[in-house]
Amino acid sequence: MKTSSIILAASLAATAVALPAGGGEPDRVVTITVPAPPTAATAAPTWNWREGAVDSYPIHSSCNGTERLQLARALDETVSLARQARDHILRFGKTSSLYSKYFGNASTAEPVGWYHKLVGGDKAGLLFRCDDIDGNCHQEGWGGHWRGENATSETVICPLSYTTRKSLEGLCGFGYTVAAGKLNTFWAGDLMHRIFHLEPVGEGVLEHYADSHAECLELAKSDPAKAARNSHTLQYFALDVYAYDIALPGEGCAGKSPSASSDGGHSTPSPIPASPPTQTSAAPTECHTHADGVVHCS
Repeated sequence: MKTSSIILAASLAATAVALPAGGGEPDRVVTITVPAPPTAATAAPTWNWREGAVDSYPIHSSCNGTERLQLARALDETVSLARQARDHILRFGKTSSLYSKYFGNASTAEPVGWYHKLVGGDKAGLLFRCDDIDGNCHQEGWGGHWRGENATSETVICPLSYTTRKSLEGLCGFGYTVAAGKLNTFWAGDLMHRIFHLEPVGEGVLEHYADSHAECLELAKSDPAKAARNSHTLQYFALDVYAYDIALPGEGCAGKSPSASSDGGHSTPSPIPASPPTQTSAAPTECHTHADGVVHCS
């Protein structure tokens, strides 16, 4: 403990000592020791709410350099796709024709929440693997799969994905339209689906209530509440919004569903050419498993 020594002259009134008559004796010096106030110790923080948070999607060490690079970029694009969908709803709400197209009159809160969870939710415990640990990638047409009971927070990306997926920069290119194109044509659309089916993200709530584009539009009319929890609806909306807001601003590439029926007796041109299918269109159907163990092919 620090102390201060204060030397006071005897001549001060508070500590003066009278000299005898005639003087001659020197002044007395009185030393007073005054304890200094204790220095307050800096309290260590007791709670850091960000400690242990993971902001980026973890990629397993089984992914080689090429796979890791592609997957990291694809995950970044997936976040961008979800962010734009979220921000579009926050900007326009139910006044957006795209929103009512896919979600009907459903509350905007739930779709915003799902997209925001993908963008800003904690990624701790989630994992993308490349090692085919469960031995499913050898099956024809499998681009990846959720690991199910083996690891509910992990998904495997199979080699097929690395040779078939496209970058989000190409959205609206290659003759692609949202309505007629596959949801897994682009990395971002495919990974959005896979992320939503991971238990910590989809929480077992996001499911398949409708699959095709036409079915998703019908679900928006018949059951908006389910539309807001339909994984394919969330994918279609995000792709349609990104196409209209970012890829081709003010235009997009919505297209028409191949199975959409004509109204009023008017025929609808088919987006599928009448010529024999090419090798690409004849490629094997791509499959993956969902959180309920169901195999889904597209």
